[in-house]
Amino acid sequence: MRYVIAASVLATPVFAAGEDGYSSYDFTSLFNTDFVVLIGFLLFLAILFYFNVPSMLGGMLDNRARQIRADLDEARALREEAQTILASYERKQREVAAQSERIVASAREDAAAAAEQAKADLKASIARRLQAAEDQIASVEQSAVRDVRNRAVDVAVAAAAQVIAAQTTAAEANKLIDNAITEVEARLH
Repeated sequence: MRYVIAASVLATPVFAAGEDGYSSYDFTSLFNTDFVVLIGFLLFLAILFYFNVPSMLGGMLDNRARQIRADLDEARALREEAQTILASYERKQREVAAQSERIVASAREDAAAAAEQAKADLKASIARRLQAAEDQIASVEQSAVRDVRNRAVDVAVAAAAQVIAAQTTAAEANKLIDNAITEVEARLH
């Protein structure tokens, strides 16, 4: 391994420049390109460390990682909240289905008792009860859907407000307020 390294160093163009296989310039001469490149590289590293570039890059990466972690936590919380809302909706739907089954069972019992009295009364009673059950199911379902939509809108508005508040500067906020005041004045007159 040492011989390979020594051979690669001796095979550089600097050593090949001389007549006897060695350069006529010393390694520390400014005419030696390897030495000039080494000085330039060391100056470059010194400038990087003088202006504290590695720690600035590390700080930027740490800040980005914290932001990503916060975004992931927020997304996880929103997902859990959405799952809770979905579970609530599914529970309400099961309750409505059970209630509709109870209503249908009750209607069947009523129909069996009313069959002895009159067939016409039975048909009218069943029709009224089924319509009431369907209306109640539709009403509860619409209410549940409305609740889920309202909650989703509230969550989206809150998340958007947090993102906008985090990303807008004071000057941008003042500009948005001025624009809103101008728009309100224009709509009122």
